[in-house]
Amino acid sequence: MHILVVDDEKLARQRIIKLLTEMDGYSVVGEAENGEKAIQAVESLDPDLVLMDVKMPGKDGLEAAREIAEMNEPPAIIFCTAYDEYAIDAFGAQAVGYIVKPVHEDQLKEALEKAQKVNKLQRASVNELDSEPKRQHISAKTRKGIELIPIDSISCLIADQKYVTVIHENSETLIDETLKDLEAELAPDFIRVHRNALIAKREIVGLRREESSHYEVLLKNTEIKPMVSRRHLANVKALITVL
Repeated sequence: MHILVVDDEKLARQRIIKLLTEMDGYSVVGEAENGEKAIQAVESLDPDLVLMDVKMPGKDGLEAAREIAEMNEPPAIIFCTAYDEYAIDAFGAQAVGYIVKPVHEDQLKEALEKAQKVNKLQRASVNELDSEPKRQHISAKTRKGIELIPIDSISCLIADQKYVTVIHENSETLIDETLKDLEAELAPDFIRVHRNALIAKREIVGLRREESSHYEVLLKNTEIKPMVSRRHLANVKALITVL
């Protein structure tokens, strides 16, 4: 489980990181000192979970959590704070846990285990959708009217804020749907490779590692090479051979 630690106090971050390194199954992928940098880190590092303080200078933890919750496939959030009066607001910001400082190992372990259970329930709900009838086309409003895009012609779907770009048959079409809903509907034929990218498994021909240590997916019918995030790399590698 990849974790981002957010706290304006360096010593507090170091204490939590030390506790995490002593536990099996958890890896700290980054740290941030305020809400604004936390949002940037979530976008670039794609963690599974964020451990975040509430009171921080500038954009606080509650504001940051609300923005993160609006992202495609947001990470789980657990608040770590000395101010227990923020508990109700924290869960209103869709946090899955709340720890009062000073953080102790047993508290942290319990909160992390609960967060993992939430993820399992979410995956179970997606699996239930697999048995429902699936549409064969995605509709899009264009200058020509309503365009029907055959799902079997789609190479990938790329999210950008509130819209998704459908890459299909050497063409690109903008649709007003969320990547999260599309992922639930199109599984298991499509695979998430990044917070902002969903790819048709049949289109994947390889995986290439860049000098920056990032991986990108090579597709059959488009020059677009979506980046693979740390969170999804293992699932993609299970499908293909690294070039």
